[in-house]
Amino acid sequence: MTSAQTDQTPLSPSTPASGRKPQPSGTPRVTAAVERRRGSLAVRILVPGLALTLVAVVVLSASIGTITVTLEDAAKIITGHLVPGMPWMSDGSLTTVQDSAVWQFRLPRTILAAMTGAALALAGALMQAVVHNSLAEPYILGVSAGAGVGAVSSIVLGVGLSGLGIGIWAFAGALVATAAVYFLARKGGRIAPQRLILAGVALGSLFSAITSYLTISTDAQNVFSIMFFLLGSVSAATMHHLVLPAIALAAVGLFAGFRARALNALLIGDDAASSLGINVNRLRTSILIAAALLTGSVVAVAGGIGFVGLIIPHTARIIVGADHRKMLPVAVLGGAAFLATCDLLARTLAAPSEVPLGVLTALIGAPFFLWLLRRDRADSVGVSR
Repeated sequence: MTSAQTDQTPLSPSTPASGRKPQPSGTPRVTAAVERRRGSLAVRILVPGLALTLVAVVVLSASIGTITVTLEDAAKIITGHLVPGMPWMSDGSLTTVQDSAVWQFRLPRTILAAMTGAALALAGALMQAVVHNSLAEPYILGVSAGAGVGAVSSIVLGVGLSGLGIGIWAFAGALVATAAVYFLARKGGRIAPQRLILAGVALGSLFSAITSYLTISTDAQNVFSIMFFLLGSVSAATMHHLVLPAIALAAVGLFAGFRARALNALLIGDDAASSLGINVNRLRTSILIAAALLTGSVVAVAGGIGFVGLIIPHTARIIVGADHRKMLPVAVLGGAAFLATCDLLARTLAAPSEVPLGVLTALIGAPFFLWLLRRDRADSVGVSR
């Protein structure tokens, strides 16, 4: 066939007039559109579903304990304290003992567990964006280990032995660890993700070694308090313990919401983000500080609770995709519901004894996370990298 004949050959019915072959349905552009629609639908279902689950867990947790309180009475007590003037708060149907059990003991620990889970999940999502590593989590910076040194030092030295005093020492240790990691990770005026990880791992090992030495060198009566803090617990929570985590969670949550688009750009690479007019170094620094302080604020009052900042962001990313505008709300609510449920199990599974939260999060989270990794969708969002 000559070139002239070739030019006059009619196009096949499946070929558009432009001469280009139609784009198959499995191309990246079509696949991305399908993923976006799927993620949007999942968010519309998950956000209200997780919020309702969290409320249900809080009320259920407030009703369970040695003092008998029905689900209805627990809901009435919580509502009566939040909304003044409710008639059942003064008609004698609820006893003072029931009111104290729900409002002063059970509710604060459940809310603290929920805020801790939300904070760790949010910090984990931010850290994974900062270091371009899907295995990153809040404790990779050594912030938890630094908080542990502060808390253990308080116990060993016998200073600030109240719950709030230990929390202040733990938060101070977290600040020291954050500052150390920040300066060690800087190179040429910029924060290098690789140096950030290496500095965090090295400092975490150093702080853990200091904690271990303090633990074995102190009196035997202090060891139980040290171990319970390091493994995580919200059993001593009061309403005063909620102030610092609430402020940190609200501030970092608003920051992450406003910077969600920039976080998306950061995931595709520093050069691409810079071409969009984003100051990558400033963004990475602000995210690092926000995630570290958020982690330190909850570790100071709840101890070392691991695995939440790793599994919850991954699970949210698998379900709704990597877009932070959709993933972050799901991760925050998912972390809150997950840890609130773990706290309920921690105080009921071995009652009257209590299982440390860090033990339960690993026992429940690790098998579930391994199952997620076996799914094909995990590869598409970078979980198995």
